[in-house]
Parts: sequence; structure tokens; C-alpha cells
Amino acid sequence: MPALALLSAFFVVGFEQMVEVKYGATGVVGLLLLTIGIKAKSPAVSSVGAVVLALLLTGPAI
Repeated sequence: MPALALLSAFFVVGFEQMVEVKYGATGVVGLLLLTIGIKAKSPAVSSVGAVVLALLLTGPAI
């Protein structure tokens, strides 16, 4: 069980660092809002996080 928790934490931190490098602080804020919204079961907060990430992914196309 501790090995699974350690592996999961390593994956989450690695993914967060990848998002921060590629999309900057705004990407981290979007990911944080999405995660908090899902854990708190708040559709509004998770939707805002998803929209922020979607806008970052589409980039200058919009």
C-alpha cells in the first residue's frame, strides 16, 4: 500500500510539473480548480478549471 501511494504521488507531481512547464502558472491554476471541483463535487469549480485548460490547449486559435 505505501508503494502505491508513493507511485501515485510521484505521478501527480510529475504531471503537475509537466503542465507548469508547458502551460505556465495558468495551467497549474486550471488543473488545481479542476481537481478541487472534482473532489468537492462542485460542478461550477470543476467547469471553470476545465474551461481554463481548454482555452490553454486551443491557444491562439480562439
